[in-house]
Amino acid sequence: MIHKTMLFSFLASIVTLASPAAAQDATEIIRSAWDNWRGLSSYGEITMTIHRPSWERSMSMRSWTRGSKHSLVRVTAPRKDKGAGTLMVDNAMWSYAPKVNRVIKVPSSMMGQNWMGSDFSNKDVSRADDIVDQYTHTLQATEEHEGHKVFVIEAIPHEDAAVVWGKEILRVRDDHVLLAEEFYDQDGILVKAMNTIEIGKMGGRTLSVRQRMAKADTDDEWTEIRIDTIEFDVDLADSLFTRSNLQNPRD
Repeated sequence: MIHKTMLFSFLASIVTLASPAAAQDATEIIRSAWDNWRGLSSYGEITMTIHRPSWERSMSMRSWTRGSKHSLVRVTAPRKDKGAGTLMVDNAMWSYAPKVNRVIKVPSSMMGQNWMGSDFSNKDVSRADDIVDQYTHTLQATEEHEGHKVFVIEAIPHEDAAVVWGKEILRVRDDHVLLAEEFYDQDGILVKAMNTIEIGKMGGRTLSVRQRMAKADTDDEWTEIRIDTIEFDVDLADSLFTRSNLQNPRD
């Protein structure tokens, strides 16, 4: 008969050995979702709709990404917003306002602020790897969605991480589609949530083609982003991701 103390020690050793692997698996699941979203590089055309109780407006945009360090988003319609854009290089972000013809650097203290009046933040739009590199990930549960396994992952920021949220809860399908992302403040209170509204095939892969970001404390304020078209692993010139091109487009 195995002594109880020996049994408990054996079980404890299994947990100790298994936990790092589980954490690594959770991290890789999130990393795969981000890689699936942007590829090595991408070019897309998107529509963003901002909804409020008394009004609603839509904006058409073009978007370019290269890895996790370079992205550019430019508004193409409506006319009054045409030309406005956002550039990210490494961890720095700049915005361009055509009405004043100025490129303004976005300070790190404003990365959590709303992007172009939407419910997405500057950090959301950047699609940086913070959620991969600056959080500890734990697989909480598995669910089912349209015949796919869904991984429910809790992400807790590292103590020295320069992030806004106290934690995030993500749901990722086994085909790398991000179904949902919940954002909690430092007190563990849900502030907002992003949910996938529509999944489709574009650019040779399965994607969330329509996402809605909504505040937790209201039912009638949200922002949707819809991918109209997208290409992956495209050749993009270095000059595309410059402040000069942000202000004076050559794309």
